[in-house]
Amino acid sequence: MSMSGTDARREGFVTTSTRGLRHDLPPMRLYHKAKRFGVWDPRAIDFRRDREDWQVLNDEQRDALLRLVSLFSAGEESVTLDLLPLIMVIAREGRLEEEMYLTTFLWEEAKHTEFFRRFLDEVAETTADLHHYHTPSYKKIFYEELPRAMNRLLTDPSPAAQAEAAVTYNLIVEGVLAETGYYAFYQTLHRQGLMPGLIEGIRNLQRDESRHIAYGVFLLSRLVAEDDSIWNVIDRRLNYLLPYALGVTHEIYAAYGNNHPFNVDQQEFVNYAIKQFSLRAERIEQARGKSLAEIYRLATLDVEEPGEPAPSGAAGAAGQSAAPGGEAESGGPGEGGTAA
Repeated sequence: MSMSGTDARREGFVTTSTRGLRHDLPPMRLYHKAKRFGVWDPRAIDFRRDREDWQVLNDEQRDALLRLVSLFSAGEESVTLDLLPLIMVIAREGRLEEEMYLTTFLWEEAKHTEFFRRFLDEVAETTADLHHYHTPSYKKIFYEELPRAMNRLLTDPSPAAQAEAAVTYNLIVEGVLAETGYYAFYQTLHRQGLMPGLIEGIRNLQRDESRHIAYGVFLLSRLVAEDDSIWNVIDRRLNYLLPYALGVTHEIYAAYGNNHPFNVDQQEFVNYAIKQFSLRAERIEQARGKSLAEIYRLATLDVEEPGEPAPSGAAGAAGQSAAPGGEAESGGPGEGGTAA
């Protein structure tokens, strides 16, 4: 298929060829999972108890919760805006099953954006400008590094550019910052029996994003298997962004004189963030020296449902896209995405 501006044309279509859709490929399994587990409506969540709980919080607790929600709200908006270049790259590479999964990815990010804005409107009942909660480390990631890495793909679809984008989006934003944020919601609210509607939404988000992280882990593993030098790009990017990811936590605590209104220990969250970082980095590094067939085979095993037999031909061909996807669809409070 030629895709050069006005000269773009297609030679045919997968779904009307002898090949057809490959439902055994991991991205299609993630797609089918998303259809089963990702169809939840942010507007269907009951916030009545949350509104009552908001009234009993003291001023500092309200500020801390508003800060965390504002960071998530802007973050979800950012990834919704910045995902399209990756979808375009995957489409231009002709990876239909992978692109089909990514359409659910974008839809879910939009729902996450809606969910947090609904909390601000209906529970916090605020229309205030919340940009003052966006600290230097947060701005470095969401205002600069994420849009820069993702939009670079519009002009540079190289493996190195794809690797930097996936590290920024899937490993740092989703795999470290979001996972640590979910943990914060569980530790500050769930264990005190507060905000059941917000917690229900967070569980849904975490389930969705475990699939997103799984996709990113596979994409990076495939790139490393195809070219071992890509590991150096990934390792360099991870280590460049980690201080900013940890800085987000440090700056949240600094706003309260290191005495958090919900009495949660800062080091606990730092340790949790580092753990998520290490899990993802170790998983990607394991791809070094593996064949593409082995990467596809392992990814397929990751995506299998409990008790589900492995499909024949699931290893895939070298030119096919795939994604791992072990995710805990019944994950509970404090559990990270199991894709890593």
